[in-house]
Amino acid sequence: MASRNGKRRGASQGGVARSAAAPLPHIARLIDDGGQITVGQLAPIECAAVATDGHRSLAMLRRRPGETLTELLDRLDLAVALAYVEDVFTDEINVPVPTSRRR
Repeated sequence: MASRNGKRRGASQGGVARSAAAPLPHIARLIDDGGQITVGQLAPIECAAVATDGHRSLAMLRRRPGETLTELLDRLDLAVALAYVEDVFTDEINVPVPTSRRR
């Protein structure tokens, strides 16, 4: 919001600071392209991070023991990049069902 004299005010001390380098660039691109991420409890998983582009899940990660939220988001950003560049989709949520061979 502009001040009465027409000059822009600086960010308040409680505001969010922006760094020179964009953090989480692949997540930023995903969101700019209409995708979304979700972070939180996905029962029975205590904390998960999921990235979707509106048509498919690009990455679904479980928070590892001792992993910070920042570390989880960094891994999610890298997994989104892997999906964009290599068409490799990361899924740590769904456990593959073992196939049995019948003879």
